[in-house]
Formats: sequence, C-alpha cells, structure tokens
Amino acid sequence: MAENTKVGSTELAEWFGVTRQTVIELTRNGILHQISDESSGRTTRKYDLKATMQEYSKYLRDRAAGRSTATEDELKKKKLEADIALKESQGELHRLKTAITNGEYISIQEVQIDYDKFFVTFKKFAMGLPSRVIGLISGSLEPAEARKLEKELSDEVSNVLQAFVVAGTSVKPPEAGKKPKLGRKRKGEGV
Repeated sequence: MAENTKVGSTELAEWFGVTRQTVIELTRNGILHQISDESSGRTTRKYDLKATMQEYSKYLRDRAAGRSTATEDELKKKKLEADIALKESQGELHRLKTAITNGEYISIQEVQIDYDKFFVTFKKFAMGLPSRVIGLISGSLEPAEARKLEKELSDEVSNVLQAFVVAGTSVKPPEAGKKPKLGRKRKGEGV
C-alpha cells in the first residue's frame, strides 16, 4: 500500500465495513477528515487512507473505553436540552388541557356569542334612551319640539354606536363592502 493512498467515501466505507452514509456522518461530526486531491486534474475531497484509518481506530477505541468525543458530548447535550424543552412543553400543554377541562378557560366561540349578546342588548338599551329622556321632559316641551329632539337624540346615539362599531372592527370585521347596521329595528327585520 502506498504511503499517500487517497480514497473516496464509497471506497472508505468498504474498507471500514460500514455504509457510505456512516462515513459521511463521521466526517460531518469531525471524527474523519478529508483532504483536497488534485491528481485527477480537478480538485476533489478525498480521505488519506492511512490517516483516516488511524482516526477511525482511535474513535472506535475511545467508544469501546466509554470515552466520547467532544462532538458526541455536544450532541448529547443538545439532545438533553431538546428533551427538557419537550417535557416542559408537554407539561404546559397538560396544564392547559386540565385548566380547560376544569372550566378555567372558555372557548372563543362562547366568548363571541356572549359578546354578540351583550352588544345586541346594549344597542337596544342605547337606542331606547332618547324616548326615555323625552318622556321625562315632555311636560315642558311642545309635542313637535319633543319629536324633533327625540329624532336628534336618536341620530346622535346611532352615530355614536356607528363610531363604536367601526372602532371595534378588529374584534369582528364586517363583511367586505357592507357597513354594520345600526339604528332602529324595522318591522320584520332582525337585529
């Protein structure tokens, strides 16, 4: 055997009795080292057979003696960190599922339904305020003035509700091209 025999990963795998993928993995982990080979007229990456055999023998001796390389220690440390992170996330997920089961959280749909019910009720209340106010002061106003004031108050409440709905569209955006309906409910029309 020549002193500087250079081989590729496939041939080296045959020498070691392992797969080519194992040789590539050992190289990636810094156990085996490649050298540049320009003998074929172009630069390729090969293994110096003698030096690589020595590196691989040392690696096998260290493993048999229970010693690990720095790369293996690093990989073990990363695996341990990943295992810890996984266990923590599984624990957090379990805590959340338990809290949901115990009723400590409610679903988004339930919140949305409650939110919608509240604002329907609030709208009815707000739209009823002008007639209540006019009822309180109607004795001191002419009927025409009372109707005019009630209309102005209704329009103002409607405008304020409209601004309120527009400001709250981040919660539930209206359908594209449609403005949210506000104002008095017409006969036969839904809320």
